[in-house]
Amino acid sequence: MPGIGTSRHFTFDGGAATYLGTLLLGVVITVVTFGIAYPFALVLQKRWVSKHTFIDGHQLVFTGTGIGLFGNWLKWFLLSIVTLGVYLLWVVPRLQKWVVEHTDFAEPTVSAVGPGQRSLPGGQRAAIGGGPATMAPGQSPAATRPLPPPPPS
Repeated sequence: MPGIGTSRHFTFDGGAATYLGTLLLGVVITVVTFGIAYPFALVLQKRWVSKHTFIDGHQLVFTGTGIGLFGNWLKWFLLSIVTLGVYLLWVVPRLQKWVVEHTDFAEPTVSAVGPGQRSLPGGQRAAIGGGPATMAPGQSPAATRPLPPPPPS
């Protein structure tokens, strides 16, 4: 069937040895602290995944910290205990939102270069607001679409 198969845009190069080390450290941190330090284990795992994940050749980076999640995690942990686990229905989406909001590209892929233009990976430029874009050699056509305007400062 057309459209089903391996993605050409996403790649992953992680291996079993580094995964196992990261997993074991995360389990030890979580078990020894009875789940209180789970944010630190989660950050270890998400950093490992991001380090080995590439989108169109651009590596991801996880920018979250255990300290940055700890306050919310403690609140969610206690509410989950008090509600006998019912609050977990809210925790899972909130935790996923936090993870997504703290995942980015390792190198800047889009930056302002002048009035009405933004830079794309490889130094090519695209006009903002529907203007033409250039394509670097070997770049996918999807990257040549005009970029949306930058968010207001």
